[in-house]
Amino acid sequence: MTINDGGPAFPFQDGYGRVSGMTLRDWFAGQALAGLTADPDMPDAARCAALAYAYADAMLRARESGK
Repeated sequence: MTINDGGPAFPFQDGYGRVSGMTLRDWFAGQALAGLTADPDMPDAARCAALAYAYADAMLRARESGK
C-alpha cells in the first residue's frame, strides 16, 4: 500500500528541473502536532506523532473526496 503524501506542500524546482519540497502530509502532520503538543495530558511523544500523522492522513482523504 502506498501512502498518499499529497505531493510537495511548498514545491520548488532545483537546477535540474526536479520538483522537491516538504510533502503536504508532513505539513499537515506538523500542524496537527502543534495542536496536540499543547495538550498537557498527551501521554508521550510516540503517541503524539502517531496521532499527528493520523490527522494528516484524514485531511488528505477529505481533500481527495472534496469534503
